[in-house]
Amino acid sequence: MEESYIKRIRKLIGNEYLMVNATAIVIANENNEILLEKRSDNQLWGLPGGLLELDDTIQSAALREVKEETNLDVILDRFIGVFSNPFMRWKEADYAKVFTFAFTAKIVGGELKINDDESTELKYFGYEELPPLHSIDTVEIIEQYFNNKYFTIEGEKYDG
Repeated sequence: MEESYIKRIRKLIGNEYLMVNATAIVIANENNEILLEKRSDNQLWGLPGGLLELDDTIQSAALREVKEETNLDVILDRFIGVFSNPFMRWKEADYAKVFTFAFTAKIVGGELKINDDESTELKYFGYEELPPLHSIDTVEIIEQYFNNKYFTIEGEKYDG
């Protein structure tokens, strides 16, 4: 497997502050509970998604990350928005400003299971039972979703 873009950049600049692009995907079940993953790095919960690689489009990164983390095949159906986390930290000195492109998606295949070492658990949660979340952009994305503030992929605003 080819080394990730971020690992290559980190070798060049060390732990200097940088800007990166990411995706986050809201997948809801029939009870409008959303799928979250418990992260192995900080034991907090987040949405499936991750950082873009050089050969990704935003949409292909979203689909790839969901598959890598959950083993699910999905189609993107709504665009929630672009969110910024000005001070993300993954480890002691790995800081970045992250711009996250958030979508909703529908499951079209696959079987839900942990597919990589980034997660320790996958579980659906309702709004009233959300666990501790790992980042401000994740909180904002989930708020937007549950407040029905998102767009169709074609760009038409959807207000539930």
